[in-house]
Amino acid sequence: MLQCGAAVACRPETGCGHCHVDASTPRPSFDLPRYLSALPLFHDVGPTELARIAKGCSLRRLARGQALFRCGDPCEEFHVTVKGQVKLYVLSSAGQEKVIDINGPGGSFAEALMFSGRPYILNAQALTDALVLTVSKQAVLAEIERDPRFCLRLLAGISSRVHGLVRDVEDYTLCSGAQRVIAYLLREVEERPRTGGEVTVSLAVSKATIASRLSLTPEYFSRMLHELEEDGLIVIERREIRIPDLQRLAGYRLQ
Repeated sequence: MLQCGAAVACRPETGCGHCHVDASTPRPSFDLPRYLSALPLFHDVGPTELARIAKGCSLRRLARGQALFRCGDPCEEFHVTVKGQVKLYVLSSAGQEKVIDINGPGGSFAEALMFSGRPYILNAQALTDALVLTVSKQAVLAEIERDPRFCLRLLAGISSRVHGLVRDVEDYTLCSGAQRVIAYLLREVEERPRTGGEVTVSLAVSKATIASRLSLTPEYFSRMLHELEEDGLIVIERREIRIPDLQRLAGYRLQ
């Protein structure tokens, strides 16, 4: 078991600032049960159960651009991004890429697919140097057999993902390009604490990746950002976007 000496519980939304996995360190440290307990899926799971599930987990460090899995690989686990950004995408027969999701710290993926008995239907690749936690299907099934309530928590997470996909389809079919860009910016600041009216969004991945996620061309995405800046709704500072007035930006989306 990989252990962590931190006295503070690991926080998935921040990428776990107390546990360290370093290629130069002979024995990396990471408290898997403590990290699992901070994830919504495992909030109500006791220490004994967490320790048991942790035995079915593994950590994988990915370099930027490295694949976690590819379409067609066997799917016998689901994954949680601990640090960095992981891109989920599909490729057309012509090689054109469509980004399905961008998964940051604390985000999980492939839960539903794990239960289907089918191989992966999409690809996962690290957009930055990343640390990914993998939870085996065997460990999940064993816990469901011991406590059926665990299955309900899994279903809640899967339902939330389906809701997000439906929202994406709605945006792609019913919203203009400008509305999609504004919706993306608003989602990025949705859960961030704010002390005033102005907030800043940092683009952790390339504009081309975000554009693909929104089903836009990179050129159109950049043009929309500059138009929003010309209208005084945002201020672009390299990889950061300042939003002086969230309410005004949200109201612009409804026009």
